[in-house]
Formats: sequence, structure tokens, C-alpha cells
Amino acid sequence: MISIGLRYRGVPYKFGSSKNTTRTFDCSSFTQRVFKQVGIKLPRDSRQQARVGKHVSKGQLKKGDLVFFRSYGSTSPRITHVAIYAGNNTLLHTYGRPGVTTTKFRGTSWEQRFEGARRVL
Repeated sequence: MISIGLRYRGVPYKFGSSKNTTRTFDCSSFTQRVFKQVGIKLPRDSRQQARVGKHVSKGQLKKGDLVFFRSYGSTSPRITHVAIYAGNNTLLHTYGRPGVTTTKFRGTSWEQRFEGARRVL
């Protein structure tokens, strides 16, 4: 799954991207596309995706888990972003520039914004 997602590295981010294109992605169309390619159907948006599979704690993350976040600077638990845990403290996701990319998780603002994780594999 991670290797499939990495094939899209650098594809631009565009909020509201269609699930029918691979020329741009938003965070949830990206996760939806990657999971579809391994035969798993996910709902279209991050809040809906946060209801599938089983809850996983931050300390039990495994490659392929969906990781959910709130907005930067917000204390509201409202989910606004989803990423795929790629192992080794790394998230695979898309946002702003550079588009689809990998970033560190623990010890970053991503960890501070963590709202939950789900295992659907």
C-alpha cells in the first residue's frame, strides 16, 4: 500500500479534488485512491473515513493505518485531515505544497493535532 501511495509523490494538492482524477488530490481523495487500489472502498471525506475500521491508539500504529488530525491551532476535535501511517514515524499524505509527500509524525505539529487512528486492513 505504501509503495502505491509513493507513486503519487509530488502530485499537487487541490481542495475538493474529484475522486475520479489522479492529477490532483485532497487528503481524503488520496487515501481513498490508495485504498481502492488494494481493494478497499473508503468513504469520500476524512470525517467519514474516521468511522470505518477499528480504533487504534497512537502507540499501536502500523503501516497502512489511517491517521486523523484537527486543524492547526484548533482545540476542536473536528477532523480536517487524514494521512496514511507509513511506518518509522512517517506519514504519507497530501496538503498544500509539495502535494503528496511524506513527513515525520512524532515530535511535530502533526502529533500535536492528532485526533485518532483507524485500521481498515
